[in-house]
Amino acid sequence: MEVKVYEGENLQNLINKAKQELGDNVRILYYEEFFEKSWWLPLRKKKKFKLFVEKQEENQTPQIDFSEIMSKVESLIEEKIQQSYVPLPVEEENTGITEELKEFTGEAIDLIKFLTKKGVEIDIAKEIVKSACGIDIESGKMDLSTSTYEEALIKGIEENIKFSLNFDIKDTTNSFKVISFVGPTGVGKTTNLFKIASDFILNKNLKVGVISTDTFKVGATQQARFYANILNIPFYTTADSKNLRKTILELSDMDVVFIDTVGRSHYDAWKLGEIKEILKGGFDWLDCVLTLSCNYDYKEA
Repeated sequence: MEVKVYEGENLQNLINKAKQELGDNVRILYYEEFFEKSWWLPLRKKKKFKLFVEKQEENQTPQIDFSEIMSKVESLIEEKIQQSYVPLPVEEENTGITEELKEFTGEAIDLIKFLTKKGVEIDIAKEIVKSACGIDIESGKMDLSTSTYEEALIKGIEENIKFSLNFDIKDTTNSFKVISFVGPTGVGKTTNLFKIASDFILNKNLKVGVISTDTFKVGATQQARFYANILNIPFYTTADSKNLRKTILELSDMDVVFIDTVGRSHYDAWKLGEIKEILKGGFDWLDCVLTLSCNYDYKEA
């Protein structure tokens, strides 16, 4: 970096001089004002300027080696293709399953076998995989047309499994409805409860109230209350059947009352008994909705 200093009585003239000598791409760093005393008139001071500038070097366009770039791109594509299909862990050949997969070949068969091993029915697995297949020219059978198994599953699920929020209730003209959401921890009971509540309020013009019995998990009550405040609906918490019944009766002017419960494992009979004991307070009106994760094993669910 080359810095030059110009000194004079007029700042604009100094700038023009710097541009004449160093070019228009000169960079002004800063300037100073000072007063110079005259030896013959010591009480009179003359105002002057110091201008500090930097001459900027012209940017040179870097030379691009396109052949080197193309070779790197080709190697990356080749590496990606080789890594696309990681072999799936499949058990020993099952003659019955193999007979049902005569129309498939290659990775399509591997993916179907993998899905059946995970508990998916063979007919459902075939329909999901078929949506992501094309015809293999050599064998004349169906094989995956996607780059990865993940893409094949996403495409198959999108085309064959439809998700909707069509959660409806019977006519509530003469009586209100009480619906309890039960299920294991972390499956989305609270989230789905408030999604359905918002649909009832915004799209179906129903009056909704929420009761939470989940006083166990840290932050559960605060999260539910936050959602309720957004929807501007009544929200209560309770931890025993007597108070639950009392709270339900207080909300009897609602069309629907949702009850959010604490998440418990279906293997823990003692904890499930606690939930049942609390919900006894609403048995006269209560309907239960079982909430499960979509990746549960079929037999376990």
